[in-house]
Amino acid sequence: MSDTAISADLVSDDELLSLPGENPRGEPQFVTVPAGTRADRLDKVLAGLLTDHSRSRLQGWIEAGNVHVNGAPGKIRQTVGPGDELTVWAQPAPETLAFAPEPIDFPVVDESADWIVVNKPAGLVVHPGAGNWSGTLLNGLLHRYPELAQVARAGIVHRLDKDTSGLMVVARNEIAQTHLVRQLQARSMGREYVALAHGWLAAAGKVDRPIGRDPRVPVRMSVERPVAPKPAITHYAPARRGQVDPGGRVTEVVCRLETGRTHQIRVHLASLGHPLLADTIYGGKNIAGAQRQMLHARALHFDDPGGRGEVQFAAPMPADMTLVQEAIAWNA
Repeated sequence: MSDTAISADLVSDDELLSLPGENPRGEPQFVTVPAGTRADRLDKVLAGLLTDHSRSRLQGWIEAGNVHVNGAPGKIRQTVGPGDELTVWAQPAPETLAFAPEPIDFPVVDESADWIVVNKPAGLVVHPGAGNWSGTLLNGLLHRYPELAQVARAGIVHRLDKDTSGLMVVARNEIAQTHLVRQLQARSMGREYVALAHGWLAAAGKVDRPIGRDPRVPVRMSVERPVAPKPAITHYAPARRGQVDPGGRVTEVVCRLETGRTHQIRVHLASLGHPLLADTIYGGKNIAGAQRQMLHARALHFDDPGGRGEVQFAAPMPADMTLVQEAIAWNA
């Protein structure tokens, strides 16, 4: 295995085979609160005794029933003091389990010996991270394709936002991954999206504005005084215009990416005054039944690393986005 490869062997077989809701504890640690310790809340006392672990992690262990006081499950605010017997089942940090295989459902459009094209559902996180250490597409890929444990990031070469649906390509080996990443860098991989945006876009155009973190709102990206900005280019063209009551004007927009930055289409269209429907982070509103940002990656093409030339793929509009489209009165 290469130094950059992701190991799938991060949890024991018992943990992998446990049923949902079970908590395989392993061997407990027994701690007696020493004399001279000031009586206080369980989480505070435990933090003073187990200094290798943060108080927030210890609170999580307590809430999950992994800390007992004198033989009974403890509570965070429970008072403990000298002589109390604590039984602690230390739990691994969530990030240590991040690259474990999990049976996550996702549709595969096509595959070869070198790549897998996935139609990612809205609501599925692509890669483990803070707040989403499990249940991601990466976990599902490792479960369905165990050989991806030998490839960095389980073969993932580009991402979609959690609430964006559509096509992604995953590499099945390091050579293919390098080939595909270079296509992204050279802007030769084609990615086309359909978006539903507020207002009426008058004509096709291009947004060429660097994107970085919003200095005021950490969860947002921005083109206005961004932190650590990177070049970002989005081509857009109105496909049709419509009206919804209440809610006002809507444009169905076809977008093509030259670059791939976090939230790129969402930020660029919002910068034009046309945020996506239901994209509340960037000023969109929940109209026409939209419950997530109305953005779908519908087409993808790239040069096959295996030598087949250009390969092309398409993904139909997801059901929730179709329902929103049907709720809009489109102009002839």
